Amino acid sequence: MSIGQLHRASMDEIDAPTLYRLLQLRSEVFVLEQACPYQDLDGRDLEPGTRQLWITADDGTIASELRILRNTGGDGAVVYQIGRVCTHRAHRGRGHTRLLIAEALGEVGDHECRVEAQKYLAEMYVGHGFAVIGEEYLEDGIPHVSMIRPAGGVSASE
Repeated sequence: MSIGQLHRASMDEIDAPTLYRLLQLRSEVFVLEQACPYQDLDGRDLEPGTRQLWITADDGTIASELRILRNTGGDGAVVYQIGRVCTHRAHRGRGHTRLLIAEALGEVGDHECRVEAQKYLAEMYVGHGFAVIGEEYLEDGIPHVSMIRPAGGVSASE
C-alpha cells in the first residue's frame, strides 16, 4: 500500500481546486464527522509564514493535511504551532499523520513548537518530542491538551 505523495506550500502557491479539496477535507473531518461546528476559515491560513502540508492518495484525492503557523513572540523568538491535522476516514491507519508531523517538525527545525492536541493523540505527539503542559480541557466537547516541543527540539520532559 502506497502512502501517497507529500506536498507543501503556502496559500499563495496552492491552486484553487487543491485549496478547495484541502478545506473540504477539514470540514468533513472536523465539522461533519466530529460534529464540531466552528469557524475553520480563521484567517490564519493567509498569514505570512503559514504552510500547508498534505498527502494525496494515488487516485489524487487528498488523504491527510496539517497546517503550520509561524508566530513571533514578544521577545522576538519564533514559535510554531501545528494544527488542523486531519486524515480522511478511508486513509487512516497508514501512517499519514506521523509522516506529516515529522515533515512539519523538519520545517520547524530547532524552534519551539506547540500543538493543541486531542487527548487521545497525546502519546503520538510525545513520540515526536512534545510534552503535555497544563490541564486537560474541552474544546467543542472533545478532550484536548496543550503540548510543547521546546526550542532545540528536546522534549520538555527530558
